[in-house]
Amino acid sequence: MLNSLDIEGRPQDTRVVVAMSGGVDSSATAALLKSEGYDVVGITLQLYDHGAATHRKGACCAGQDIHDARDVAERLGIPHYVLDYESRFRESVINSFAESYALGETPVPCIECNRSVKFRDLLATARELGAAALATGHYVASRRLADGSRGLVCAADADRDQSYFLFATTREQLTHLRFPLGDMTKPQVRELARRFELPVAEKHDSQDICFVPTGRYTDIVERLKPNAMEPGDIVDLSGRVLGRHHGIAHFTVGQRRGLGIAASAPLYVVRLDVANRRVIVGPRDALRMHRIRLRDVNWIGDGTLDQAAAQGREIFVRVRSTRAPQAAWLRMVDGEYEVELVAGEEGVSAGQACVFYDAPAGQARVLGGGFIKSAAARHDGARPAAIDDPARSDAGQFATARG
Repeated sequence: MLNSLDIEGRPQDTRVVVAMSGGVDSSATAALLKSEGYDVVGITLQLYDHGAATHRKGACCAGQDIHDARDVAERLGIPHYVLDYESRFRESVINSFAESYALGETPVPCIECNRSVKFRDLLATARELGAAALATGHYVASRRLADGSRGLVCAADADRDQSYFLFATTREQLTHLRFPLGDMTKPQVRELARRFELPVAEKHDSQDICFVPTGRYTDIVERLKPNAMEPGDIVDLSGRVLGRHHGIAHFTVGQRRGLGIAASAPLYVVRLDVANRRVIVGPRDALRMHRIRLRDVNWIGDGTLDQAAAQGREIFVRVRSTRAPQAAWLRMVDGEYEVELVAGEEGVSAGQACVFYDAPAGQARVLGGGFIKSAAARHDGARPAAIDDPARSDAGQFATARG
């Protein structure tokens, strides 16, 4: 008989490790599973030096959050452990974050944390503890598929959906992961926390970049990759110098404010030339891209990735966490995976994720995704025209973007 987590056996015979960050979502997850009779074990990860981040609003996995998680576990009467993951978090997330900026990209550290720390290392720990599943407070859901495997779907609460940050989850990981809040709204979760009288019921939500104590990501980049903060020129699309900048890490594709130059019409950051430390600006229409090349693609849809690409699979893609999914085709071009957008997108940025869905809205199934490697615009409705980019050896094909 399957229990509420879709696992064979009675709840009391099923051990579940809950990743407890100290926030209301993971705390409510632990309380809900405990109330259903599961053998719940709470684990909190110490991910970075507490220091200045300890008391900053919006920080997670810092000192206060560990204290809050411990308080919740004590109230629920469940065992709770704090694991020191600082070194692996520094190597997998913080260092790669700074390296990405130095390469002229804009990383999404939450994706790397989920894929390299929580759903790899913590999941392995949960299995070692004899847990049948690792549960988290993410707003996303999973469903059993016809073949017995599990699929990842968007949360019922579209405003809280976190599927964009979980696209790299593998099929094997989905077998052992559970997301009890996927079909709930945030107000329902807070009400659940109040019903269980959790001390964090009214606690504010954490922010994305948890390891930036000052709120200025450039402090991290400057310390780890000072070359990304070297000055250079701001130029227009023709190469004409318009001004100077104090480091490319201060700029993102699509950025309009803070350029420090005067112009007769609005200018936007179109791309970054890392090799020559140039920030290239242009009109808004220069931001629209139609073809996106990807790296590190993960496929959790039906069949295989190569089959989907060979068929020119029709999908919907999200290129930023705050953007709505757009219609596109997934293809293989010159040995690389490529997405062609039907209507195009502005501000497509290298380092960001391009996540695949089977529908544009609702609880769509996540088909996977990849990290944006480069992008190109389409010219006069024909094959996408190249955008010259001196930073790339293959500039005749694709332009590296960042945002």
